[in-house]
Amino acid sequence: MTFSYLIHLANYSDGVLYLMVAILTIALAVIIDRFWYLRRTLIGGDSVVSMLGAQTETTRTQLMALAAQAADLPEGQLLDVAARHFGLINSVQLATRLDEATLRQAPTLDKRLWILDTVVTLAPLLGLFGTIVGMFHAFSVLSVPGHPPTAVTGGIADALVATASGLLVAMIGLLAFNALNNKVRVILHQLDLVQTMLLNRLDGAPVVPAAAPAPATARAPHRAPLAVE
Repeated sequence: MTFSYLIHLANYSDGVLYLMVAILTIALAVIIDRFWYLRRTLIGGDSVVSMLGAQTETTRTQLMALAAQAADLPEGQLLDVAARHFGLINSVQLATRLDEATLRQAPTLDKRLWILDTVVTLAPLLGLFGTIVGMFHAFSVLSVPGHPPTAVTGGIADALVATASGLLVAMIGLLAFNALNNKVRVILHQLDLVQTMLLNRLDGAPVVPAAAPAPATARAPHRAPLAVE
C-alpha cells in the first residue's frame, strides 16, 4: 500500500478519510493527556491514603502539612477544608463541607472525556457516509461507455475502506473511554475514603489500628496410629 494509493482512497471518499485522521489525532491527544493526569492522580491519592491511614489521631498542623504535599491533587482540597475548619464545627457540618469539596473536584476528573464518547459514536457514522460517497463513484463507472461492469467491484472495495477506518477509530476510542472512566471511578473512591478517614480522625475518638496477623506455625502432619496385630 503506497502513499499515492492512500491519497486515492482519501479522495475517493471526498475527503472523509482526511476528517477521520483529524478525529483520530484529537482522540489520541485526549487519551494521552487524560491517561497521564489520571495516572498521576491515582498514584498521589494512594500516597495520601497511606499517610493518613498511618495516623490514629490528626492535628491541624498535620492536616496542613498533608494539604501542602497534596496541593495539586483532589485530595489536597479535602485536606485543606479539614484543616481550615479544624475545631470550629462538628462532624456533621464538616461532612457536608467535605462533600462540597468532592463535588467541586469531580468535573475535573472526567474533563474532555466527552470527546472520546463523541468519537465512538461519530466515527462509524462518518465512515459509513464515506462509503456511501465512494459507492456513488463506483457505480458512476457504469454510465461511462467502454468500462466493463467488473470495474465496479474495485470501486466498492475502495469505498469500504472508509467504514473500516471509522470502526477502527471507534474501537480505539471505546477502549480508551472505558479504561479512563474506570480510573475516574477509582479516584472518586479514593476521595470518599479520604473523607471517611478524616471524619474518623477528627471526631475525638481514637482510631485503633488493626492487629497484625499472627504468623502461621508449621504443624506436624497427622499420622494415623499403627494397627497392632
